[in-house]
Amino acid sequence: IGLVGYEQANALDLAGPAEAFASAFRDNGKGRFERCYEVIIIGLTRRPFATESGLVFQPTATMENAPKLDTLIIPGGRGLRVPAVNRKVVDWILARKSATRRIASVCTGIYGLAATGLLDGRAVTTHWRFAAEVARCFPKLRMKPNALFVKDGQFYTSAGVTAGIDLAL
Repeated sequence: IGLVGYEQANALDLAGPAEAFASAFRDNGKGRFERCYEVIIIGLTRRPFATESGLVFQPTATMENAPKLDTLIIPGGRGLRVPAVNRKVVDWILARKSATRRIASVCTGIYGLAATGLLDGRAVTTHWRFAAEVARCFPKLRMKPNALFVKDGQFYTSAGVTAGIDLAL
């Protein structure tokens, strides 16, 4: 499970799904429990980044050296609406889309995922406060503003903050 990390991401959009996946264990049949998922934070660079709340995260990998992923999650945050950051995330998602089974956004992470065009014609959701603006910016989306999360094909979108945990579960 890879989560994209960038300056001014929302810390809970990143940490909530990460903790939900990291908390899943299975019995290996030998009396021991093993993690079901490997969770990594993929930074735009290798440098630590500060979230909107000031919490600092250290990326495990960068976009240049990230391993193949089963699931990619794009957290929300003001930083994703910075054009240079958004372009880098969009280009990276497009380069990885065919090799990734699931791609998800949490809250305003939809600004990165929708900008790829991969959500055009699909049902989506985001935080209710941003739903009308996202629908204006990306008129080809079928916005479901009251949904907690939505799955349409290989794409998953969720409402705000704690809905990212529900999505991960």
